[in-house]
Amino acid sequence: MNTITRRSFVKQSVAAGSLVALSSCATLPSSRKPKVRYVSPNSKMNVAFIGAGGKAKEHVDFFAAKENLVALCDVDDARAEETYLKYPDVPRFKDFRVMLDKMDKEIDAVVVTTPDHTHFVATMAAMERGIHVFTEKPLVRNIWQARTLVKAAEYYNVVTIMGNQGHATEGIRYVKEWYDAGVLGEVKEVLAWFDGPTIDGKYFKRPPSYPFPTAPVPDTLDWDLWQGPVVNGTPYHPDMVPLRWRGYFEYGCAELGDWACHTLDAPNWALDLGAPVSTELLQHETMFPTRYAPDKSIVKFEFAEKNGRAPVTLTWHDGGLQPAIRPEWGIETLEANGMIMIGSKATLMTGGRPDSPRLIPAEDWADFRKNVPAKTIPRIKGGHRQEWIDVIKGDLPKVGSDFAYGAKLTEMSLVGVLAQRFGGKIEYDEENMKITNRPELNQYIKDPVRKGWEAGDFLWS
Repeated sequence: MNTITRRSFVKQSVAAGSLVALSSCATLPSSRKPKVRYVSPNSKMNVAFIGAGGKAKEHVDFFAAKENLVALCDVDDARAEETYLKYPDVPRFKDFRVMLDKMDKEIDAVVVTTPDHTHFVATMAAMERGIHVFTEKPLVRNIWQARTLVKAAEYYNVVTIMGNQGHATEGIRYVKEWYDAGVLGEVKEVLAWFDGPTIDGKYFKRPPSYPFPTAPVPDTLDWDLWQGPVVNGTPYHPDMVPLRWRGYFEYGCAELGDWACHTLDAPNWALDLGAPVSTELLQHETMFPTRYAPDKSIVKFEFAEKNGRAPVTLTWHDGGLQPAIRPEWGIETLEANGMIMIGSKATLMTGGRPDSPRLIPAEDWADFRKNVPAKTIPRIKGGHRQEWIDVIKGDLPKVGSDFAYGAKLTEMSLVGVLAQRFGGKIEYDEENMKITNRPELNQYIKDPVRKGWEAGDFLWS
């Protein structure tokens, strides 16, 4: 394998940028149904990446060790540099549309690890070509996109997965099995909490002022491509990539949208929550209302009775806020992140992810472990990435957190994000995908997109 120096890396990056400059008007394919990519169980799958830096690095290493890594795409050469240097012979691009057009027949599957605002268009572009898709969580950043990806996954019949790894763990299976076996009894209340965001912490960095301070765009970054479909974007600032974008509502879904896909996965699956009938902002600390995520918040979700299950109240806390500890729990402190399902017979707790559930207080847990219900849900070997591979190759029948599931979990959180953003109470009609008490907010169910970035509308005709 040829080695690559930093100087040759920069030269190749400039060349790739030139290609994009000439081809950036590449259009997405028509709505025709393509042939789905077949991958034999005995062959390696050809995997491409949209997003090659940050979180993508561990995904790239995983798939490169097991399958064929055939293309890498990132709008930011500097952020992707470590990956590019590690895999110097893999073709790379800045515009995913150019990559898909040029290498269409060579790609079986795509992993999308971009910021939230380009998840939808990148995912649709792959599915429209019959390519299987792994898209990081949160799946999308508005409710219409979530519904459209469900329609698209069914229409194109590709294998899909949202990257909430906890859904492939044994722990979340325990939660559902124990609930289904009646261990918890009737659950009417769920509590969840998350320690981020901190103002200058690892999750995102709040801007010091608004309008945001600006800075020259580095030569390694195509800022226009980074904006993707966003109409009312913000000027470049060094903190925007990689930290600040997640808190800016035009690009990200704040910590509720991000971590609900982990922390609320278990109660969503076990209780079949679906979308809430209402969300309400109970507490809020922010410098930039409607523009940027709160420093701290408490959001209450109300879920209607469903299939014999009682109505459920779920309360989300973030920014370090936590629910009050109740004497019957038998604990003195809460972990930094976690979730509690309060039942009429027993109370269950997990961490921020659903992989290690237990009953509280400790005496209940000790007694319960002497007679644990039978395992009824098949276990996943190798984690969620291997699960996706195995379904594509026909070794498993179905992905657990496919788009049909992941979109509903994402939609639930997005109704809460609207409460974080605009305050007050939001009454939501899931069947008709409408906010009923504040119709002026329905414009945020589906955001406008820049010309040339439209996708998925034909699925609603």
